[in-house]
Amino acid sequence: MGYTRGEFMQMGLAGLLASGEVAAQEQTRQPSYLCVYRPGPRWLPGKPLAEQPLREHGRYMLDLYKRGVMRMAGRFADGSGGAMLFGADDDASAQAIVAADPAVVAETFTYELRQWAFVDWASLAKRAAG
Repeated sequence: MGYTRGEFMQMGLAGLLASGEVAAQEQTRQPSYLCVYRPGPRWLPGKPLAEQPLREHGRYMLDLYKRGVMRMAGRFADGSGGAMLFGADDDASAQAIVAADPAVVAETFTYELRQWAFVDWASLAKRAAG
């Protein structure tokens, strides 16, 4: 069973920033974007994520990571897709990064792309405690 967008925002995104240190680091970098991947028109029905044609997608993700573009990524535990947190200079650059993903080009995945503004929860907690 997949999560609704609201459930993902409440549960999944909160877990990505379990550490205030990560939020503080992100504020000093270029804008951050979250891409949520979902099965697209060419997704193989009845096949689990591991059996989808995603080898080139994996290579692309690794290249983005090596170049310092991708910060975090992974699949959803239920196999219904995944998400990537990455940096880009602006909305057009972020769109170009996702549009060049081989799984998007092949229509194995569709996606939702959002710019993401971090909250420095560690600083807020310190101020609230003091």
